[in-house]
Amino acid sequence: MKWLKRIVIALFSLALLGVGAIVAAYFYVLPDLPDVSTLKNVQLQTPLRIYSSDGKLISQFGEKRRIPLKLEEVPKPLLQAFLATEDARFYEHGGIDPVGVMRAAIVMLTTGEKKQGASTITMQVARNFFLTRDKTIIRKVKEIFISYHIEQLLTKDEILELYVNRIYLGQRAYGVGAAAQVYFGKNVQDLTLSEMSMIAGLPKAPSTLNPITSPSRALARRNVVLMRMNEVGYISKAEYQAAVQEPLVAKYHGAEIDLYAPYISEMARDYMVQKYGEEEAYTNGYNVYTTISSEQQLLAQQALRNNVYAYDERHGYRGPAAVLWTDAKPNDAQIKAELAKITPVQELQPAAVLNIDGQQASVLTAKGETKIIKWDGLKWARKFITDKRQGSVPKSASDMLKVGERIWIRDNGQYLQLSQVPEVASATVALDPTNGAIRTLVGGYSFSQSQYNRVTQAKRQLGSNIKPFIYAAALEKGFTLATLINNAPINKPDISQGTAWRPKNSPDIYGGPTRLRVGLAQSINVMSVRAMRHIGLDAAIAELTKFGFDPNDLPRNESLALGSPSVTPLQVATAFNVFANGGFLVEPYYIERVEDSFGNVIEKANPTLACKPNNGSMQPSSDPMSFGEPTTQPDEPVAHCFEQTGRYAPQIISEQTAFLITEALKSVIWGGGDWSKGTGWQGTAWRAAQLIKRHDIAGKTGTTNESRDTWFSGFGPTLTSTFWVGFDDHGRQLGRTSWNSNGEKDQITGTEAGAKTAGPGWNEFMNNVLKGVPETTAIPPEGIVSVRIDLATGKLTRKTDYTSAFEYFISGTEPKEYISESQDENNLFIDAPTDDLFQ
Repeated sequence: MKWLKRIVIALFSLALLGVGAIVAAYFYVLPDLPDVSTLKNVQLQTPLRIYSSDGKLISQFGEKRRIPLKLEEVPKPLLQAFLATEDARFYEHGGIDPVGVMRAAIVMLTTGEKKQGASTITMQVARNFFLTRDKTIIRKVKEIFISYHIEQLLTKDEILELYVNRIYLGQRAYGVGAAAQVYFGKNVQDLTLSEMSMIAGLPKAPSTLNPITSPSRALARRNVVLMRMNEVGYISKAEYQAAVQEPLVAKYHGAEIDLYAPYISEMARDYMVQKYGEEEAYTNGYNVYTTISSEQQLLAQQALRNNVYAYDERHGYRGPAAVLWTDAKPNDAQIKAELAKITPVQELQPAAVLNIDGQQASVLTAKGETKIIKWDGLKWARKFITDKRQGSVPKSASDMLKVGERIWIRDNGQYLQLSQVPEVASATVALDPTNGAIRTLVGGYSFSQSQYNRVTQAKRQLGSNIKPFIYAAALEKGFTLATLINNAPINKPDISQGTAWRPKNSPDIYGGPTRLRVGLAQSINVMSVRAMRHIGLDAAIAELTKFGFDPNDLPRNESLALGSPSVTPLQVATAFNVFANGGFLVEPYYIERVEDSFGNVIEKANPTLACKPNNGSMQPSSDPMSFGEPTTQPDEPVAHCFEQTGRYAPQIISEQTAFLITEALKSVIWGGGDWSKGTGWQGTAWRAAQLIKRHDIAGKTGTTNESRDTWFSGFGPTLTSTFWVGFDDHGRQLGRTSWNSNGEKDQITGTEAGAKTAGPGWNEFMNNVLKGVPETTAIPPEGIVSVRIDLATGKLTRKTDYTSAFEYFISGTEPKEYISESQDENNLFIDAPTDDLFQ
């Protein structure tokens, strides 16, 4: 009994010492213990995501990939896999598992090494949120006390939810949602038992057990997890045996991008970083919804690339990308390995020439496939000499290819084609006329080649795209579409430039007095200069500034009338939008709304609207990315407004002027006159009419001196679009060619120009984007009248034959005189400030 009493006293004393030690340890680490109540409102670091307007993921930014999930969204077998492997008694202990702690202590005392883990899931949550992974005694003590506090504060399910969302699982994936995407490209709900077990095995050593870097170790660890699940009764023996027989199919999957639109995503990323800072922007889980239409964006991207390929191929083949062998041919595996080192560029894939046989060649691709390029895919490849010269038409495949060369190939939708990475640059943007929403934006051929966003950053000379704005000012100064302007060489030069500047037509042909409508449709240079002389240089600059062009970019000389200002494609599309929407300068914007990680809207666009309130007008903000509620409201709803509330865009030209310019821009495409009577004439964009075949489109070509920049800008009933083509090197000319990309004589030979170089991109895009959109009939606004005029003089006529046609006028400006059969006088505008109008 004495020894028993001593043993009881000793045990009691040890217990007291143990309790005392625990209390002492607690108070020792207490100052360093974090406030675990923060877990109640923890915000998991999640990446920034950029979406299209219809919810397609465009891009994702941030170091950590995480897809937060509610516990009920996580499959039960996956939770069971974690519990079986990491903490089988999770729902039984209070945060610390005494059995595990004792086991770890015994191992440390017997071996002297701290290699046995005793962490529960709660302890792992404590470590992941508040501590490091250092294996020290003091850290373990802190971990125990933090775990105790966590168990008092949160339910078991709340702790488990934090765990499955926070745990690091390798490859920058945090949480099971991200891991399912990274390793299997699936939503977590779609994982198989084998895949769930592999993920559940990662927390022990996410780097060394990773299926991408260590597939054999990952497979062994997966089988351990399955065995534990079977041992604790979560799965049957049959399920275990079936799962362990499955092969390991994990591979790296990047962010699940639905729409590749890198230029707009970079704009959105930059906006978020500028507003919130990098740390907050990349980790707070913001979801940014842009105004981009995924369907229209894809059409714009394809149209731009097709157009660039066509230009590039017209100018000849620049030769192979490299030579892989000249003598002994390597084996296919070696060739494939070399090709695999080359990153594809858009549709272009690297390939090696294996054999040449007459008018075809066989090539090996990076996938190890042998393919045949037939003559249709080769015949375009005349030798490139300069941008203005190409070699002779090839007769066989050996004229452009040699065995052993590494080349680029692409599937053009009809056949396999020899190709090359284009050197020419291009950009396009499309806007909603009603509110300025950017529906498409392509800043270049390839973002991987150049992140330079030519839509917003490249200021290029506007060329003849400026003429609609010059003529709009002329209409508001008394001209009409029937006003005759002398299409004749200008003899009175502009000396403000220091030299005698005498503009010429292109081609250098003159037809005498010509109606304004025809002058705009055929882009006649001297008529634009004479129209600006009538307006006055200061008034012309003021008018262009109203359209959104920077006055600092507008030269104070007459070259302004032919498009010498340098502007961005976005500025051009914004300006053309004025004609499309009836005269309103709507601000372009590209972010529709920003949501936080919980789906709450924290920013919403408040665009300017192309309509006029009944009582007064709200001035638009100077910030095109303005958010918030409108500061004023109209007293009564406006019948023709597109929306009832919002900021109202300023009306910078009358609805009548916008209508008349639009009608003239339709003539750019459709021309006019009576072809059966020999009086028909084409506009510069006649190709658009041949392809699109609808009469509710309007547009304007543009070409600068020496063809350094080419443009096509225009609009249909729902969209305004601009295409630009040129070289990033401002000094390089687009050149000339007399052959098309099929190796055949082109319909128009000679210098590259807006209609030939930029126009086909616009034509393809608008033709595709307007499919299914009903054709609209132009309804003249109030204040527009239509009268029959004589086409030669612009005066009223009683004839109804091919010499006459109906023309639109602003009421009060229509001609008052009739032309008689004996009259041959003209209708030259006589109130010009200089008699040069007649020269």
